[in-house]
Amino acid sequence: MQGDEGGSTLPTDQIAQAFMRFAANECRGSSVLYESLSNEIATDVSILTLCEQANPGQPIPNLLFGAVQYLLLSGHQHPLGDYYPSVAIEAKEVDEGLFPSFQQFCTTYETELVALLQTRLVQTNEVRRCAYLYPVFGMISRYSKQPLSLVEIGTSAGLQLLWDQYSYRYGDSELVGNVTSSLEISAEVIGEGRPRLNLPLPPVRERIGFDLNIVDLTDADEKLWLKALIWPEHETRLELFEQASALIGSHPLVLIQGDGVQLLKTRVDSIETDSIVCIFHTHVANQMPLETKYELLRQVDCIGEYRDVCHIYNNVQDKLLHLDLIIDGRKSEFVLAETDGHGRWFNWLLPPEAQESLKRRLSKL
Repeated sequence: MQGDEGGSTLPTDQIAQAFMRFAANECRGSSVLYESLSNEIATDVSILTLCEQANPGQPIPNLLFGAVQYLLLSGHQHPLGDYYPSVAIEAKEVDEGLFPSFQQFCTTYETELVALLQTRLVQTNEVRRCAYLYPVFGMISRYSKQPLSLVEIGTSAGLQLLWDQYSYRYGDSELVGNVTSSLEISAEVIGEGRPRLNLPLPPVRERIGFDLNIVDLTDADEKLWLKALIWPEHETRLELFEQASALIGSHPLVLIQGDGVQLLKTRVDSIETDSIVCIFHTHVANQMPLETKYELLRQVDCIGEYRDVCHIYNNVQDKLLHLDLIIDGRKSEFVLAETDGHGRWFNWLLPPEAQESLKRRLSKL
């Protein structure tokens, strides 16, 4: 969520803790580069002080690393770029020279970094998260036998609204989804539970997205910023982003700049009643203050008083993927899955008896 430009409200000790958590919980096993840098930054007073300039409410490690990579991708020449697979043809392995280079880069380009920290937003349009949205939307359509109207909070450039334009492969399974698509998303289903994965694609009536800052992928600078938020080693994520970006314009999207929580009810009121409304968001609620999360849940409940609605979300009360279903004014809550932040895997948690209950509720439509 975008805030004032007066800098982060977090003191340096809390920023240090954020980098340590980022290293341990998000980078380990996923980015050696960012894990190493995060651990070093957590003890570096000058960079922690720089991070105090960050836009309030933003995840500071993602924002700083995005700003640095943005400058490197923009053509700023520096030895630090030799460590970035996204910049160098053959990137150097992480060694003792990495952090001194990072420190020097931050000193050299401090003015540019401060400007980015104060004005940019972390808006990753993580296409791979559609790997766990596909079985959820398919299940809703299969049981309700209704077309879907999609409403996304924190849509960024709207790439997840096009989830039905992608094909999916789960482990060694057959290709499912839109099997004629040029974009194939691969993901793993771990654990014992399994959703049905070979569901027919449902008809989609509307695709509506809200964001405080809608990203225009026809603008080269805005597209470059989204690319800078993709971690340097994650070549597959970058490829998927490029392929999905090429599909923008293939289907009508209504992208609305503004506070989606406050605008939600008015826009949903304009949706025809011959479809089921699916409000969804992935990894945007972690940037919402607690009171905004509560207000979002309240708005969905208000909508559910007069029309049927599905709410698919994570990072509100916990990191798990939830489905709140309001049919005939009665609310049912389901925990669907544990998910990887970048969509590489998910663990389906919905037990058979809960799925049967979900089916009964939706079948009444």
